[in-house]
Amino acid sequence: MNIIINEELRAFIDPLSASESAALERSLLAEGCRDALVLWGEVLIDGHNRHELCSRHGIPFRTVQNAGFSSLDDVMLWMIDNHLARRSVSDFQRGVMALRKKEIVTARAAHNAGVKNAAPAPGAASVPVSMPGAVPGSMPDPAPDSPPWNTREDVAKAARVSSNTIGQIERIQKAATPQLVEAVRSGTISISAAASVASLPQSAQIAAVAGGRKELQLAARQVREQKAGSRAPKEAPADEASVLRAQVTVLRQKIDALEQENAQMRSLLASAP
Repeated sequence: MNIIINEELRAFIDPLSASESAALERSLLAEGCRDALVLWGEVLIDGHNRHELCSRHGIPFRTVQNAGFSSLDDVMLWMIDNHLARRSVSDFQRGVMALRKKEIVTARAAHNAGVKNAAPAPGAASVPVSMPGAVPGSMPDPAPDSPPWNTREDVAKAARVSSNTIGQIERIQKAATPQLVEAVRSGTISISAAASVASLPQSAQIAAVAGGRKELQLAARQVREQKAGSRAPKEAPADEASVLRAQVTVLRQKIDALEQENAQMRSLLASAP
């Protein structure tokens, strides 16, 4: 059986930790591969870790076909939805996958809009997209597009995180070094702290990661304190300023009264025999 590993699809799956890989390996050796690997033609789309371990140890496995895709983008969207539904996926991983889905859906919507607006050339015929290994004429109808995600809130809802968290993940994707990304992926640093550290120069990010959890937390705190210190103080609202002025007037009156009382006391003491 010829199974093709598409590296772009494989990149959707975060590598297992050492303990997770060892646990899966023990399970496969003891019980065999109980769940079938999913193929699209000859392309593996689900079960990459099981396939690697089964191939290493010569463990038999079954495969099933999922032919309900008309393009690689369809496969990617299916894989993303599968992983978004899993409880074991971290908030960071869900956010990254939801943002990736937004990119695919947005690009597809723009492409479809361009195709609809483009006038077909005289005598031109449409050419169907073939699935790897598909039998001619057996291609299913193209899957309908998911509704376009126009807001950060849409992405956050799919990822089951806050829109603020999605914004932080976007900052991490744009500015974080691979070392910092790995730190947040492994749980060494929180998403919010990693977003702060990502604003530092790359050399400082790498040094913070090398210093471990405490050094990362310290770097994040320093960035936040620096940002807080650079913010201009807000002006008090007009009504609040009026209240403050009235309080100052009352305090001044009390001070004047106390000063008069002190003067009287000093006068009495001076005249005492």
